[in-house]
Amino acid sequence: MSAEATIRDTIEKNDVVLFMKGTKMMPQCGFSSRVAGVLNYMGVNFADVNVLADPEIRQGIKDFSDWPTIPQLYVKGEFVGGCDIVTEMTLSGELDALFDSKGVAYDKDAANKIREANA
Repeated sequence: MSAEATIRDTIEKNDVVLFMKGTKMMPQCGFSSRVAGVLNYMGVNFADVNVLADPEIRQGIKDFSDWPTIPQLYVKGEFVGGCDIVTEMTLSGELDALFDSKGVAYDKDAANKIREANA
């Protein structure tokens, strides 16, 4: 299976996917750690894809999304963005709205605590 087919299959089979350096339990870069940390704290069930384990996936996801950096978050097949975008969306409440509109379960109280801590 090509990298593109593997990526497409992963995105289609999982409601939330984070292409990251490392894993959700052991991120291997600060940006991946931040996004995985937000999703973990909010109780989001997400698939993690360690791009460091497969160079074809690492380059393939950049080509697939036309986005140059890792991590990359997908929700219900839709590319959301990288660390800065996810951080901004979390703090503005846009990520909550996206999860609500897509039917993705998350802990609303945890989302509010993140915003309170960063106010």
